[in-house]
Amino acid sequence: MTDCLFCKMANNEIPVDLVLETEHLMAFRDINPQAPQHVLIIPRVHVRSLEDLEPGQEDLAGTLLLAAQQVARQEGFADRGYRTVINSGHDGGQEVQHLHVHVLAGRRMQWPPG
Repeated sequence: MTDCLFCKMANNEIPVDLVLETEHLMAFRDINPQAPQHVLIIPRVHVRSLEDLEPGQEDLAGTLLLAAQQVARQEGFADRGYRTVINSGHDGGQEVQHLHVHVLAGRRMQWPPG
């Protein structure tokens, strides 16, 4: 998608504070962090939301979650704990219409989340 902010980031058209990059995804620090450590993980392929994942894309979903684990270990907060969040749709709080995983850490998370 040519007008998608995250597609532009995935195509290196917009600079990011990169944390992890592979052939299939990239992870970068959120510019509006909601925790002391807040990383976004996006697939390079455009998928609008979790609702738009299709059968056959199980590997993509698993790759994103394993990347969250890798980011947590690499950034040094895996042992203390972290939260992963996938917002989907308007009421779910999704602001950018490109599937992404939030990885939040560095403070005690509250429940319920919001």
